Amino acid sequence: MRRIGLGSQILIGMAVGSVLGVALGDAVGLLQPIGDVFIRLLVLAAIPLVFFNLLAGLTALSDVKTFGRLAGKTMTYYVSTDVLALLLGLGAMAVLRPGVGMQLTGQVDGPVGAVPSIAEVLLGMIPRNVFAAFAEGNVVQIVVIAVLLGIATLLLAEESRARLSGAYRDAAALFRRLVDIVLLTAPFGIGALMAVTVGTYGAALLGPMARFLLGVYAAQLTIFAGYMALLRFGAARGPVPFLRETGPLWATTAATTSSLASLSVSLEMAERIGLPSSIYSFTLPLGAQLNKDGTSVMLGAVLLFTAQAAGVSFAPAALLSVVLIGLLLSEGSGGIPGGGFVIALIYVQAFNLPIEVAAIVGGIYRLVDMGNTTINVMGDLVGTSLVARSEATRASS
Repeated sequence: MRRIGLGSQILIGMAVGSVLGVALGDAVGLLQPIGDVFIRLLVLAAIPLVFFNLLAGLTALSDVKTFGRLAGKTMTYYVSTDVLALLLGLGAMAVLRPGVGMQLTGQVDGPVGAVPSIAEVLLGMIPRNVFAAFAEGNVVQIVVIAVLLGIATLLLAEESRARLSGAYRDAAALFRRLVDIVLLTAPFGIGALMAVTVGTYGAALLGPMARFLLGVYAAQLTIFAGYMALLRFGAARGPVPFLRETGPLWATTAATTSSLASLSVSLEMAERIGLPSSIYSFTLPLGAQLNKDGTSVMLGAVLLFTAQAAGVSFAPAALLSVVLIGLLLSEGSGGIPGGGFVIALIYVQAFNLPIEVAAIVGGIYRLVDMGNTTINVMGDLVGTSLVARSEATRASS
């Protein structure tokens, strides 16, 4: 096995897991704990890695002004791609119309939540307690803490700044090595997760659900094609080498369906393909919270799918509200229990549509979320490549 690269080992694990899923069917759930252990180990490494990697990256910058420019470029990219993803999700459902003529079944009782205000999203980014943020694994709050400490470090005297910066780099290296150790178990953990997915959902792709998934995947494939074009023409990086070198990351996103669990691997891949740590240490953790292109596709698709099934039509004037609320939900989704599916329910509820959609999309949500997470994380890495190229061009001019 040592002669086989990690990416190839993971592909072998996924193939074996898929065969086991087909052979064992629902009984394959016995393998779920193996996948759960792998996810927990990745999350365990992710939290301190995000914190110290970000501190090491920020303190490597020349000054606070450089940080402000970096943040502006990153947020412009994240918001723009999220809006485009929402529109693509809506467009895919408008073309395929999977909900037309479909009768909703099942019932979800009680409120599922409320659309957060902009003030609530912003306040939710600031922790009440530093230790609580780490205990809860709240990535965006940990990013805020690290950014504030990084800026404070930049303003210290040169000797103190150098000493702290060295300590941050050493701690980041320690947790990157921990990720290397965790990834040794990836073929088994990802193989188990793939087996459970195939065994549980293999027979679920029928009728309207097949068209719904086709629409979501088609929209996400369009985003993927856009990413590859941005890489080629905006970041001067070949798409094929990029995908080959970062292969373990996409296997991890599809199998774990967790941006947080995948963040450790994403940071590792950014280092592998030569992106500056001063940039990816900031953009990737922030993107794990704020850049949700895949989730945005799903939100737009679920909303219009439910509206079609309920016989409701949206006027063109409602498009602005649809996009703004969807953007707000995707950007502020980190603190909502239950992940993207609960966000979709809140989105549907915001437009007074029946939330029976839970009984429909919920049954195959993991299949949807495999694409969501992969596109979310890929958008972060592509955006990082674009920002890195922009900064390198500026430095050389």
